[in-house]
Amino acid sequence: MFFGFKKEKEVIKLVIKHVDTVEKCITTGMKMLEIYLSGNIKEAKILARDVRSTESQADLIRHEIRDKLYSGAYLPRIREDIYKLVESIDKVANAGEACCDFFSNQRPSIPEELTPPFVAISEESLGIITSLRLAVLCYLKGECNSDVVREHTKEVGLQESVVDKSEWDLTKAIFISSLDHSHKIHLKQCLNTIVEVSDRAEDAADQLELVSLKTMV
Repeated sequence: MFFGFKKEKEVIKLVIKHVDTVEKCITTGMKMLEIYLSGNIKEAKILARDVRSTESQADLIRHEIRDKLYSGAYLPRIREDIYKLVESIDKVANAGEACCDFFSNQRPSIPEELTPPFVAISEESLGIITSLRLAVLCYLKGECNSDVVREHTKEVGLQESVVDKSEWDLTKAIFISSLDHSHKIHLKQCLNTIVEVSDRAEDAADQLELVSLKTMV
């Protein structure tokens, strides 16, 4: 990645700040789910508010990055790709916020026997932010060549595949249970909001790989 111009360096600092803020949003969300699933609804609601606040901070940074790009940072042929990368990372935070809002507002009732797999898939799906952040920083700081960046993005994809398998298993467990049908549907909707985070992280990793191929030697 080319670091020669002042505006590019400013954008890099802002994108690093953005991905760090998104990571904080998602890790707080993971804690919120853990607390909720342990039965502490009151504290979970407080953490959900923290998630919303952090997601809003990420939005403000994204807008600042957009302004820098519009002011002339980077060549026009890659400017859009850089912003698409930032947008894709921001959507991970959006998914985390939506997930926490679902739990906070709709209060899904998780049966005791299904709590452990819900905890596990929450950690798998939201925990993917660690690998995504590593990949983004590897690229932005110029510490990795495109092959290494690709290995990091591949790791995000592998983690997302683990989440897919857990989702399949938990969906089956939900629908073969003795719960009434409406409860099953609600739990499946709950599960969908959790795995949306890792889905969006995989999209961001794909966008990162595209940008790295265009800008790195």
